[in-house]
Amino acid sequence: MTKGTVAVLGPGGVGGLLAGLLARAGHRVVILARPQTAEALRDSGITVRSRKYGDFTVPVEARTQLSEPVDACLIAVKQTTLGAALDRVPPDVLGEGLVVPLLNGVDHMTALRARYPVPQVVAATIRVESARVAPGQIEHASPFAAIELASRTAPHQRLDVLAEWLGQAGLEVAVRRNETAILWDKLSFLAPLALLTTHAGGPVGTVRGDRHEDMLAVVRETVAVARACGATIEAEAILGSFERLDAGMKSSMLRDAEAGRALELDAIGGAVLRAAERQGLDVPVTARLVADLRSRGPRRPANGSSVSPGPGD
Repeated sequence: MTKGTVAVLGPGGVGGLLAGLLARAGHRVVILARPQTAEALRDSGITVRSRKYGDFTVPVEARTQLSEPVDACLIAVKQTTLGAALDRVPPDVLGEGLVVPLLNGVDHMTALRARYPVPQVVAATIRVESARVAPGQIEHASPFAAIELASRTAPHQRLDVLAEWLGQAGLEVAVRRNETAILWDKLSFLAPLALLTTHAGGPVGTVRGDRHEDMLAVVRETVAVARACGATIEAEAILGSFERLDAGMKSSMLRDAEAGRALELDAIGGAVLRAAERQGLDVPVTARLVADLRSRGPRRPANGSSVSPGPGD
């Protein structure tokens, strides 16, 4: 099997895990991060602790900016820092590398195709629970790490090669034909989970118990928007997934709110509202939750400081 050179923009919980797995599988991995983070990674590499993949440490290259062409660049920063983070990946340096955003929402695809060659941009989603506890220190908690790839512009053969590399590294990978479907399939689950848990200030069990009617409404509204955009997901499937979640599970948006970090509210809730408007659909409960969360402003952690993730971390 051929090996490749893969850049990873943002060595957080998702990016750090993928970087570690790809490096362990023998691929050349170049991490793009802030100077302090890059220095720590050059010194100590990436350490992954995982029940699924075991505990391991691998060396990686780390830079503040891409300086040579790569086969693929995985974008694993949050939407709130995307604009600044992309300065680390100059279009004229990327070469023919695929641009693979593992971001929440759907609107980033248009922005990336405006910046990079359209045939190189790939839609992707990942389902995983993984966290960066310190620079280069990754804790993977979920018994799964599943990626879906699709692109209406990139050659399908290139997606197959990337999928092969990711699969060799130990990830569950599927290549699908419809990029709209994979993005909205995820957002149809993520938007209700993120908005409801963050608005309630509690985990999934709180939502199922105290906010059941809101849960039904937001799921149905989001699925209606997704189907109008071309997805085929059913509300019953999303509701079934909610019922199977651990009662103590928190969304990443709720964790960001508790830590005083910037929320991906526009990328998640805002994307649903914008698509609903384009499709002429009324989504009153979703709109109310988004408006309430916007009105609350940034929260502060217990130590009184307000923090936000830096681009490329």
